[in-house]
Amino acid sequence: MAHVGSAHVKLADVKPIRRLLIANRSEIARRITRTAHAMGISTVAIYSDDDADAPFVHGADAAIALQGRTAADSYLDIDKVIAAGKRGGVDAVHPGYGFLSENATFAQAVIDAGMTWVGPSPDAIRKIGDKLSAKRLLQPLGVPLLEAFELNESADAARAADKIGYPVLIKAAAGGGGRGMRIVERAKDLPQAIASARREAAASFRDGTVFLERWLTRSRHVEIQILGDRHGNLVHLFERECSIQRRHQKIIEEAPSPALDEALREKMGQAALTAARAIGYTSTGTVEFLVAGKNFYFLEVNTRLQVEHPVTEAITGLDLVREQLRVAEGEPLSVAQSDLRIDGHAIEARLCAEDPANDFLPMPGVVQVWEPPQGDGIRVDSGIEAGSRIGIDFDPMIAKVIASAPTRREAAAKLARALEATRIHGITHNRDFLVATLRTSEFLSGDTATDFIERVKPQPRRAVAEDELHAAAIAAALHDRWNQRCAARAMATIPGGFRNSVMPPERVTYAFADQKLEVAYRRNRDGSFAVQVNDQPHRVIERGVTERGIDVEIDGCRWELLVASADAHRFLHGPRGDLDLSELPRFPEADRTDAHGGLKAPMPGRVLSVVVAEGQVVERGQLLLVLEAMKMEHRIDAPWAGTIKTLNVAEGDQVANGAMLVVLEQAET
Repeated sequence: MAHVGSAHVKLADVKPIRRLLIANRSEIARRITRTAHAMGISTVAIYSDDDADAPFVHGADAAIALQGRTAADSYLDIDKVIAAGKRGGVDAVHPGYGFLSENATFAQAVIDAGMTWVGPSPDAIRKIGDKLSAKRLLQPLGVPLLEAFELNESADAARAADKIGYPVLIKAAAGGGGRGMRIVERAKDLPQAIASARREAAASFRDGTVFLERWLTRSRHVEIQILGDRHGNLVHLFERECSIQRRHQKIIEEAPSPALDEALREKMGQAALTAARAIGYTSTGTVEFLVAGKNFYFLEVNTRLQVEHPVTEAITGLDLVREQLRVAEGEPLSVAQSDLRIDGHAIEARLCAEDPANDFLPMPGVVQVWEPPQGDGIRVDSGIEAGSRIGIDFDPMIAKVIASAPTRREAAAKLARALEATRIHGITHNRDFLVATLRTSEFLSGDTATDFIERVKPQPRRAVAEDELHAAAIAAALHDRWNQRCAARAMATIPGGFRNSVMPPERVTYAFADQKLEVAYRRNRDGSFAVQVNDQPHRVIERGVTERGIDVEIDGCRWELLVASADAHRFLHGPRGDLDLSELPRFPEADRTDAHGGLKAPMPGRVLSVVVAEGQVVERGQLLLVLEAMKMEHRIDAPWAGTIKTLNVAEGDQVANGAMLVVLEQAET
């Protein structure tokens, strides 16, 4: 018999899972597949139209199309997912995180279809997965709470906000991930923020219920990982700190928290177990708190696996997906509370397709080059490969990079170096911002409250020194030259650069951000190159060239750079990170000017609503329209007072990045 603590389980009562449907996508689908296969369980993937060729689809043993493009038409469609499970002949369903993972109706539908639900019971999800229900349940149990007001149709939102005191937080009752959340600092912004939060919550979770809560402007976001089985065993796996966030979404998580001592850790762990025991919780879950000094306040319970679960796995040695599957089969937990110890420190960074220099706006596109880092204590959970497209319909996360080490400082240094070593090109991302964050004195000292980004302001992009730019331009030019020689059909045996007379140097111009790099080079008789970059001379020796890159000595300094090309783009990766250069045409293109006063789309997306009309006079800061991309709403406000001269879009339109949305004629002053 299998047992932990007081639980004794007959093997006959264990129902093995043999074929598992993964009701999710991207990196979490791959991560669940990995553990399932290690346990001898076959997997079935489901996929939307745009995910048909995604790595998670090919990694499963079978895959079933959901015949839909958006989340609502695919991963959020309960009937389609249940039908896929039946068609795939599965005996269990793992929901991953997001989508339907905290939907009690879906959990019950899985059970009613005769399949095993990998997660807490539908009743537990109803009672504690809904944030408002959880607060009502826990209030008499002595768990510290922040006062909340449900914003139903009859609620007086303005009066509730005045009672709480500004700033207030509007929050979705269902789901998580920062969706359906808005901070409101002024009473006049409250109605629009409530409407926006409701739309976003309904689109993400099919539940538009929102509530008001007090907003603590300086606090830490600390969560306790819990794990329970069906035999009464329940443990906590210590805490994770997730205070560094943008748009209420975590981007750096760590375990343990640098802010908790043993006494506070024990108090918070017991509060989390109190919440879990109140409903007989099973499977994995996370109890989230805000911590201010030595005080903590309950936020919510996530009745699912968390995105950041790898840091807990790193410090405990457990595989949380394995524990989930074992619990679902009827097995007891593999550990008791007395078995658990914190071993070292782990930090996770979320690599996302977004622009930190432009308010972290999502930046969909195609990943041209992808080579994740490797090394002891480094883990990468990704849902992409070279050629993968990051679309507008789903989360912009590209990968999670996790580093573990004996100490927090070592883990931070290791993670920063691993991110620098990550080779990713073709898409705008937040890697430089993550590296800068990990190396700030504030992060290293553990000063990581939820206002970290606004207060510390880590650099959104790394500063590139002149020597690195010149080396990249030289490497790109000489690698292009090598490729041209390899492709030559005539006189291929003659050394490149050979001339029987004095000829002008070869010239090529690259662009990097707003800089031009004009390269002129000539091969010398000794095989070296005389090169000028923006009229600055360099002596260059080729030490080695391959299809993947080039090894050059520039003025006595050695540079080894990987080089890849796509059309006019040159993607280089060196010891300091990535550089993307663009080869400029030899002859200038015709000038194309934009309409005066034109407002362009900051990213691809769908027009969710248009609240102005042509000819309308608007004030500076007034809302013009709302775009939706990657399940998040983005306001387009008037940058100045004026008159709407031209309105180029309507509700429901799909727009490309840079598309002209509105022409706003500025008022005379």
